[in-house]
Amino acid sequence: MTTTLRPAGPEQRTENGGRARSYEVAVNGRRVGSLDLATDERLGAEVGRMERLDIDAPDRHRGRGTVAALAAEEVLRGWGCTQVAVSIPAQATAGLGLAGALGFGERSRNMVKELTEVPELPPGSEVRPMGEAEYPAWLEHERAGYIRDWLERGVPEEAARAKAESAYATLLPDGPATPGALLRVLAHHGTDVGTIWVAVGPEGAEETADALEAWVYAVEVAQEHRGHGHGRTLMLAAERDGLAAGARTMALHVFGGNTPALRLYESLGYRPTQYHLYKQLL
Repeated sequence: MTTTLRPAGPEQRTENGGRARSYEVAVNGRRVGSLDLATDERLGAEVGRMERLDIDAPDRHRGRGTVAALAAEEVLRGWGCTQVAVSIPAQATAGLGLAGALGFGERSRNMVKELTEVPELPPGSEVRPMGEAEYPAWLEHERAGYIRDWLERGVPEEAARAKAESAYATLLPDGPATPGALLRVLAHHGTDVGTIWVAVGPEGAEETADALEAWVYAVEVAQEHRGHGHGRTLMLAAERDGLAAGARTMALHVFGGNTPALRLYESLGYRPTQYHLYKQLL
């Protein structure tokens, strides 16, 4: 029996050269599922995305999804993509298993924690708002690190720089005065040791009828002050500020391979909600 992809509609094109098309997964001409393919709007046309791969229940566990994913890779190669990406919910164990079997690796993950109690900061630690004079150097440092993180994970330089420019212009249009943006500096016994950027509300996360969500965009301890628990203190300060602003959950995004950060977040009670995986197309 032959599993193939069959176009379910015309290909869509965007002004910036992006492509998208929906497909049916078919076995000997019989529809057994569906799949959407697109180039990544944020990372550029060289990065393709597999979205919403779904095999009908009666045809699952027969290798249909595996063959469909491999066929999708061939389509993306034909589009000129050098990399394929997919985002999978943490609870979708079958999808994560399939991606692992196909050679996908983790680029990053989203994590979340429910906020309940206002945490206390360790003795000698104080947090203050970032000043206007401090902001330009912090922004330049953060932007450079953000670009470097994407480059190290195979994203083309032009796409990484464009993503950084768009992200900071959108999320911090007014710098420290941006509504909902909480830029903080941590001092320990009077010495500045780290910074954190949290957003609460429409600029940073989703607002629901029940509560706001806070989002940690960046946390960093200066190199010479690492290994003394300041990262944990910054996260506790972020949770305290989030609760004060009305948030009931704190979310974040962390790159795969950043073991110290992952261990810190897990020790604080953060759990993964979505994995972002990728694979080079040879």
